[in-house]
Amino acid sequence: MTRTVFVDRTAFVTVDAKQDMDVTVVGAGPVGLVLAAELALSGATVQVIERLAEPAEAMKAGSINVPTAEALDRRGLLSAAEQVQREILGRVGSFARKADDQRPSGGRQPGSGRRAPDSRFTGHFAGMVLDADLVDWSDADLAAHTAVAGARMVPQRELEELLAGHVARLGIPVRRGTEVTALEDTGDGMLVETTAGPVRTGWLVGCDGGRSTVRRLAGIEFPGTDPELTGHLALVDIADPEKLENGWAWSAQGAYRYGPQPGRVVTVEFDGAPTGLLRTRLRSRGGTPMAPVTLDEVQASLRRVSGTDVTLTALRGAATRWSDNARQAASYRSGRVLLAGDAAHVHSPFGGQGLNLGVGDAMNLGWKLGAVVAGWAPEGLLDTYDAERRPLGAWVLDWTRAQIGVMRGDAKSAALREVVGDLLSTRDGTTYAVKKISGVTQRVDLPGDHPLVGRFVPDLRLRDGSRLVDHGHGGGFLLLDRTPDGAFARLATSWAGRVTSVADDHATPTGVLVRPDGVVAWASDTTDIAAVTGLESALHRWTGAPSSSPGHIPVG
Repeated sequence: MTRTVFVDRTAFVTVDAKQDMDVTVVGAGPVGLVLAAELALSGATVQVIERLAEPAEAMKAGSINVPTAEALDRRGLLSAAEQVQREILGRVGSFARKADDQRPSGGRQPGSGRRAPDSRFTGHFAGMVLDADLVDWSDADLAAHTAVAGARMVPQRELEELLAGHVARLGIPVRRGTEVTALEDTGDGMLVETTAGPVRTGWLVGCDGGRSTVRRLAGIEFPGTDPELTGHLALVDIADPEKLENGWAWSAQGAYRYGPQPGRVVTVEFDGAPTGLLRTRLRSRGGTPMAPVTLDEVQASLRRVSGTDVTLTALRGAATRWSDNARQAASYRSGRVLLAGDAAHVHSPFGGQGLNLGVGDAMNLGWKLGAVVAGWAPEGLLDTYDAERRPLGAWVLDWTRAQIGVMRGDAKSAALREVVGDLLSTRDGTTYAVKKISGVTQRVDLPGDHPLVGRFVPDLRLRDGSRLVDHGHGGGFLLLDRTPDGAFARLATSWAGRVTSVADDHATPTGVLVRPDGVVAWASDTTDIAAVTGLESALHRWTGAPSSSPGHIPVG
């Protein structure tokens, strides 16, 4: 069978429409790699296409949040992530403690409550570093997610290396130096034209960044707010570092940060980016990269915001240029095309939410698309991807927008910064911000009245010394059964192959059903008929029809 493909109404190629893969993922960053791995674990054939010939060397995110670290943990990658953190802490050393050892409004005051986990990772809000000594680490949400405390300081570059190994072990091909140039929905799949030739695939997922070619070719709108600042992130050699303050500093021109490791600088200039950076982006075609950031550009920006004549002598690796352009795709799906990560939403990097939001997208979409490909779930399940992830994406956009309002160099923003700084110098204020940044309060709106439903599964340790997540490295659903007679596990045998039951001594919760993305789909503190009925309903809703059933019950 052959089809003629059109781009901008011009016929350009006739190809054999043989399906090559169940799913093609465009973009080999962390989001694309996580998604590809989840699809492979669900049994789908998948390939990754990446425009860049080699992994990007530019500095990006410097850490991950709790849900991202727990996603690594669920796939058996926790020890590798912990090793990365140990190496990073070794490089940062005392510099980080000096740079970040400050209250948002100056001075220090002791906190109360239990001591933080070993990493004592807090983050910042609008450049105001959150004091770990002020955090109430006994807070129920924080205390329920401590197993990954030693795997949070994982920069994006190291995360990509870790995930690349994971993908390679799963046998997933990553085809670099290949660009997507055209799409056609053939009704039963997608015909994708690339610079390496045509590809026939069942589904196409764009994980190709904020200037997504897939999103543009699919005709998905990208509404939002225009940027007003230009930022830079670079690792540099500095001739006179004593001229810079450690940590964050503000001026009428913007703000900068020096640290947490020697040579790492961030600059923020409120320069009306729509006339500069955004215009450059809008003029780019088909993912054409912008001009590389130069040493002179970073030095000039740092001098303007710091008010010093600091001298930079070299760039160590590629620097990054960014803005506060904040947009969210009008839809995360158009037919057989889906979007994840920055292709679905962009915003400023303040608070380190972007990478984590994208990995969450991939974990949520991966098992659902895999279920549709496998045939045990209808396409309607994919509607829950947009429904569940869009609200969190919208929140992240507003969380970063709020920080822009606090960071401007004008007098009103400076006054607001003092007020917010006072709030963040309290135990309640700091704990609130840390919980938001860490992701431990994230919740999906699911049916069920148990407090765990819709939340990421907490640390659940079993009588044999293992944890519940240790039993899910291969993907699929997990069912914790703490009934005296194994009633929950016995019910789930009809879904064998999709649900792994794990028995444990009686305790509360007595039962927990965990989706492959770590979200609790059902939980109970009892073993009565209502609990059994609730579990059966959740199994039908999320894991399809029982294996012995001839048809599929709607999922989602």
